[in-house]
Amino acid sequence: MVPLYREARVVGGVVADLLGTFANVVCVDDGSRDGSAEAAEAAGAVVVRHAVNLGQGAALQTGLAYALRDERTDSVVTFDADGQHRVEDAAAMVRRLHAEDLDVVFGSRFLDERTELDPLRRAVLRAAVVYTNRSTGVRLTDAHNGLRVLSRRGARELRITHNRMAHASEIVAQVGRARLRWAEHPVQVLYTDYSRSKGQSLLNSVNILVETLLG
Repeated sequence: MVPLYREARVVGGVVADLLGTFANVVCVDDGSRDGSAEAAEAAGAVVVRHAVNLGQGAALQTGLAYALRDERTDSVVTFDADGQHRVEDAAAMVRRLHAEDLDVVFGSRFLDERTELDPLRRAVLRAAVVYTNRSTGVRLTDAHNGLRVLSRRGARELRITHNRMAHASEIVAQVGRARLRWAEHPVQVLYTDYSRSKGQSLLNSVNILVETLLG
């Protein structure tokens, strides 16, 4: 499931890559006006639309609700639309979810050295992790990675109400309260000029920290 907002330039490629591994790709278009929804549909995704922009947390909740309508759904992958995640990482996380009978597998860019991060961005994201761990009791190494895999039970337990970046900490808190079975899995995040221009800049990392502290 791909939350989607103004990614017309790249979302078609992201959907096509996902469909090479996963049978069903659902994009939740969060009020885009740049042709993102049409590009996702042309690439083969099912698109659910928000009439206005509600924020990534709301898009995730809409996508989870849509996926759970199908009784055959046994797991849901959350995957960013800007091309920064790797399909092979998502597939490995799905395999691990089922092999270890887990409810949630969180992607972590800090479990190996593949992800290239400048020192200041790394420090800001680490600070957000420290706060999230202390406030939720769930001990993660990467609390704000958009690549996750949820079992059907795990998806049913989530009720995301924070619409912006604080939703990531809210998800972690709900996983802890529900005593879901979880693990972290090493993933590579691909920072490109495009993904940085769409929100993966140092400023966005600072915004994540501020929203986490205020959320």
